[in-house]
Amino acid sequence: MAEKGQSKGESFDLDQIKQLIRLMEKHDLSEIKLKEGDQKWVLRRGAAAYSGQPIATAAPAPSASVPSDGGAASSASGDAGADDGLVKITSPTVGTFYGAPQPGDPPFVKVGDRVTRESVVCIVEAMKVFNQIPAEVTGTIRQSLVQDGEAVEFGQALFLVKPD
Repeated sequence: MAEKGQSKGESFDLDQIKQLIRLMEKHDLSEIKLKEGDQKWVLRRGAAAYSGQPIATAAPAPSASVPSDGGAASSASGDAGADDGLVKITSPTVGTFYGAPQPGDPPFVKVGDRVTRESVVCIVEAMKVFNQIPAEVTGTIRQSLVQDGEAVEFGQALFLVKPD
């Protein structure tokens, strides 16, 4: 991402880096990796999280969200989803839902699995950045609401969890 005409030993252009940071904030991206020649840069925003795989982590989900069905707002942070006490795990960004780390791998979670706040339940890809989505609630997965490869919206419910 260096300016045209820069020699191999010069650093990335500061104005371009600032523009990338603004784009990260605008599109709620948590990480961008840059490489030119011998230089490798990683721009990250948000708190560091477990990364057992080379996949970027998602920014924290908002504390309340509006479901795509227009119903009452709830979130993975502990609000009740419906009368049955289920909690929604929602998408913190627009993107493509993936239930497994790679095609052919077992899913992160399935109905009946117990999750903790830190458990990765899926990936949402946004602009070639793969964001791991944590459960942010402790309980048991009761329902998966989206299919692998499906487009999801900001705040869309992905899973229903029966909290402990």
